[in-house]
Amino acid sequence: MSHDDQFLLLSLAKDYAFTYLNKIDNADVMPNCKALQQLNAFDEPFPTQGNNATDTIIKLATIGNQTTVNYNTGRYFGFVNGGVYPVGIAARWLADSWDQNAALDIMSPISAKLEAVAERWVIELLGLPEQTKMGLVTGTSVATLCGLAAARYRLYERLQWDVQVNGLASAPRLRIIMGKQTHGTVTKMVSLLGFGSAAIEWVECDAQGRMLVDKVPPLDNQCIVILQAGNVCTGAFDDFKTICNTANNVGAWVHIDGAFGLWAAASQQFRALSQGMELADSWSVDGHKTLNTPYDCGLILCQDSEALVHAMQQTGSYIDLAQDSQRDGMLYTPDMSRRARGIDLWAVLHHLGQQGVAELVDTLHQHAVYFADGLINSPINVINDVVFNQVMLQCQTPALTSRLLEKIQQSGVIWCGGAQWLGLPVIRISICSWKTTRADIDLAITTISNCLADINKNASLELP
Repeated sequence: MSHDDQFLLLSLAKDYAFTYLNKIDNADVMPNCKALQQLNAFDEPFPTQGNNATDTIIKLATIGNQTTVNYNTGRYFGFVNGGVYPVGIAARWLADSWDQNAALDIMSPISAKLEAVAERWVIELLGLPEQTKMGLVTGTSVATLCGLAAARYRLYERLQWDVQVNGLASAPRLRIIMGKQTHGTVTKMVSLLGFGSAAIEWVECDAQGRMLVDKVPPLDNQCIVILQAGNVCTGAFDDFKTICNTANNVGAWVHIDGAFGLWAAASQQFRALSQGMELADSWSVDGHKTLNTPYDCGLILCQDSEALVHAMQQTGSYIDLAQDSQRDGMLYTPDMSRRARGIDLWAVLHHLGQQGVAELVDTLHQHAVYFADGLINSPINVINDVVFNQVMLQCQTPALTSRLLEKIQQSGVIWCGGAQWLGLPVIRISICSWKTTRADIDLAITTISNCLADINKNASLELP
């Protein structure tokens, strides 16, 4: 392919991208059934001779532009998925054209430099200890894996057990302390690290999902304590200061799962919620949620860099590299070859600055409160304290809650997810996009009310 052909191909992709972006504000949040049927066009035999590159892009864009889930509208409220800032998209496009492998500084000096700068800015923004190191992974699930692996290394090192050499067979048993409302991905990572479910000591939580401090068992130097910055349903935060101080006094390790909630520390308004967060040993958070970076952008933050590097690396020479002045990002993550996530993370942070991030966090909260207030006089109950950006809804009966959620999701106007809370179905509203406005929320409330009215109307028509 000649240079001219390459540029024409990229220009074609750009045109389709612009067409897509021009329409998303008024498009349905979810593709309809007719659009989804077009996906069957991809069910074709593996080409023998291959296809013209232009035809490939045309097929991809023609169908893809109609079958995406529209996160980048202000009316998507599902799964704590954030939108994306235009500066993030632009930086991502540029970084993709560079196609850098961000494993080592020598592989990509620009990637290493921007990771180092973004690391310093994130630590300053969140008020974490200066010695904290950051690794960039796919998301909070893997970031949590990294934090717990660092904890496993450090606690065993203190117990004079070399887990890197001896493994877990015959090793002293570590205790995993976490609340009953901890996100399921944490349990998954505990399992992947070989601790076993029997190592978990579940702690009772209050009605908002916060770990009850007086129910935390006695801690010791064989404990890994896992706390939440933002319960995935209610948005609630654990009591970091009290629990971290207790853990630190006995040599336990504390990891904070803050997929979307850790960013609350960027705002003065939420300092009470994040108080004591800096006393933990490791933290996991996503850029692609509250911060609105492009997917995927997970951050592992650990103040014990030696533990993190040892946990992620088996070879001594790599560990020695950690002492160099250059940043080799692979030292802080499980993978070596990886895309340069630090470029678009840097771009969003550079664009927003400290004040911009704080304003984003505050606005998401204000919109969540506005959403909840808009339902006060309706038959739909808001059953959580709106402390951050989550609103949890419930109808008079479980069946009606489930039916209403189904109706909302079918509307195409907005989209939100469901969950089980205390054994009953709920509707989860996650306000995570910078694009959400009060007009979007007004439309969402109207849509929810209309869906409920349609259900009640049909039910009355079905009565004898």
